Amino acid sequence: MVESRLLPPDGELAVWLEREGREMHELAERLYPIPRSITGEGVRETLGILRESVPLQVREVPSGTPVFDWTVPKEWNVREAWIRDPEGRTVVDFADHSLHLVGYSVPVHERLPLARLREHLHTLPDHPDLIPYRTSYYAETWGFCLPHRVLERLERDDRGGEYEVRIDATLEDGSLTYGELELPGETEREVLVSCHVCHPALANDNLSGIAVTLHLAKRLLAASREAPLRHGYRFLWLPGTIGAIAWLARNREAAARVAHGLVAANLGDPGPLYYKRSRRGDAEIDRAVEHLLRASGEPFEVEDFVPYGYDERQYGSPGFDLAVGSLTRTPWGRYPEYHTSADDLDFIRPENLAGSLAAYLRVMDLLESNRSYRNLHPYGEPQLGRRGLYPALGGGSTEEAPRRQLALLWVLNQSDGRHDLLAIAERSGLPFAAVREAAGALLAAGLLAESDEEAP
Repeated sequence: MVESRLLPPDGELAVWLEREGREMHELAERLYPIPRSITGEGVRETLGILRESVPLQVREVPSGTPVFDWTVPKEWNVREAWIRDPEGRTVVDFADHSLHLVGYSVPVHERLPLARLREHLHTLPDHPDLIPYRTSYYAETWGFCLPHRVLERLERDDRGGEYEVRIDATLEDGSLTYGELELPGETEREVLVSCHVCHPALANDNLSGIAVTLHLAKRLLAASREAPLRHGYRFLWLPGTIGAIAWLARNREAAARVAHGLVAANLGDPGPLYYKRSRRGDAEIDRAVEHLLRASGEPFEVEDFVPYGYDERQYGSPGFDLAVGSLTRTPWGRYPEYHTSADDLDFIRPENLAGSLAAYLRVMDLLESNRSYRNLHPYGEPQLGRRGLYPALGGGSTEEAPRRQLALLWVLNQSDGRHDLLAIAERSGLPFAAVREAAGALLAAGLLAESDEEAP
């Protein structure tokens, strides 16, 4: 029976997670200043940094490429963007914060009065000190985002002069860029882990997902070098919506091998873990995540699939219907810092990133271990005592011994080739780890054989 290879032993886990959390936060700090969008050099620079740790492949999809009902857009890059008041003082500057510029703004250099400029300015009156995040990917326009207090000051001091606006940007044929890492497994079944890389200067709603998925990939890569993994693993770091659609359009055969999947985002805030089920609702990935969340003893939330949110809705579109859910902390749009400059590096904490990484590793560990078995002595209960099974699982407290014995009996009773270990854990109410341990002991004693049937 395969024991956990993905998480360190309990005695080493806390120290390991502390180090991982610190390193993930340092990665977020390094990535934070890079201006990103759904295309452009910012995405390439970001993927180049990830490539220092894992051998991901950088894929380019040319502008104008049809991808289902969509077309890959032109590539957007920005050199500078600013607004100067009539006295020549810079009042908004993209160089100060990449949220200042509306994503995909077209090139502009003109002078105009504040009344006309106001049509292109975006603020948050209810949060006057914050910069909002706005984009215009598929409609050619331009704009700036700024704190509402700055706009109020401009309006108060306006004497009717003209403001100079400069957006030195290119919007031309290029490509959409994404990163892909494939780790082979012993079976054709794959686990998909998807993360968007298109948001600028948003620490939780972008960088936390990038950091956690990179460290997850590093851990799985290290494990695969020690011994083969059961599943193949495919990591995608791509721009939201159009990136997932482009990948699906170009990889139908690979998509057909996806047995389980998770979309990663919002993993560094202090909220409890949250799971949005896949479109199927009762797939193995749904059952695995929910079982682990319940067994954790920590607060959590689970909700049914809705066709809105992140790229789980692309993977779960009816033509594909992939079993891909979304494991996050506070969901998108449900924290006040969302899509504002308050989603900064202080908002995400190393300990929260570390806890999210541990949750993802436990999910992968369960998927790697979950199997179906057949009881080789199904007529009556085999005599466990003379096989030394109770002592073999002993060594714990007297309170633990009955649970270990019960786990043995549950596994024997349910191992008919139709119930996987997760189903046994769900029905018995026992932790998956206890069921897995019992199955390992029974397998070693010659009482079980692995079933050829896939887990349901």
